[in-house]
Amino acid sequence: MTTYLVPVLILAGCGILAGVLLTVAAKVFYVKVDERIEKISASLPQANCGACGYAGCADYASAIINSGAPTNLCRPGGADAAGKIAEILGVAASEVVPMVAVVRCNGDCNATTPAFDFDGVQSCKAVKRFYGGNGSCKYGCIGLGDCLAACDRDAIKLENGVAKVIPLLCGACGQCVAVCPNQLIEIRPLNKHVEVLCSSAANGKETKLSCKNGCIGCKICEKKCPEGAITVTDFHAAVDHDKCTNCGTCIEACPVKVIHRV
Repeated sequence: MTTYLVPVLILAGCGILAGVLLTVAAKVFYVKVDERIEKISASLPQANCGACGYAGCADYASAIINSGAPTNLCRPGGADAAGKIAEILGVAASEVVPMVAVVRCNGDCNATTPAFDFDGVQSCKAVKRFYGGNGSCKYGCIGLGDCLAACDRDAIKLENGVAKVIPLLCGACGQCVAVCPNQLIEIRPLNKHVEVLCSSAANGKETKLSCKNGCIGCKICEKKCPEGAITVTDFHAAVDHDKCTNCGTCIEACPVKVIHRV
């Protein structure tokens, strides 16, 4: 009987000792967590999209408390999240500029033609590996929906072979931006409506051969814009939304109608 009892008592004693040591260690090395971090994290949409510049909602909440990060960086949460954070901190709410994604391409099925039939994995990323894509324009929307799959708000739809963003549903999280292999999607202020729906870096002649709706880099829009908000670089026009006043002068001036109010 003693043969079995001694090992059991030793094992039990070791267990009790380990428990005591763990309890003491937990007390000694306990790091107090600011309860505001959990409250702020709970007020965020938990999209964990990284659009704020941090690894996720919890990381952003921690940065607000520990590093003084701005309270208005959550794009999906918008003004509502910023207001809740400000209330938790007891400070005035910071202004939030609503943002939205836009696909800078209008090369639909009526403007472009397929270069070849692709029978592999039906994703833009997969097609891009083959000769730069299966469309006549290597800079345009491939149209197989990688951005649709990445969007958890159903804010993107395919329309005649080109991805289109539904502004009212978009949270500007940037997930679609990250997956587009042609880097066609950008995040811009919601109240800036003028956009060049082309991303071609080819010269005017090459662009027109590959897409009827492409920018030919003629610079007429650049010359006509009263605010200097649109410039042409590498045969491609681009809008500086910080300067743009939505006047629409460039839209009227564009001879190929590649600039749109979106």
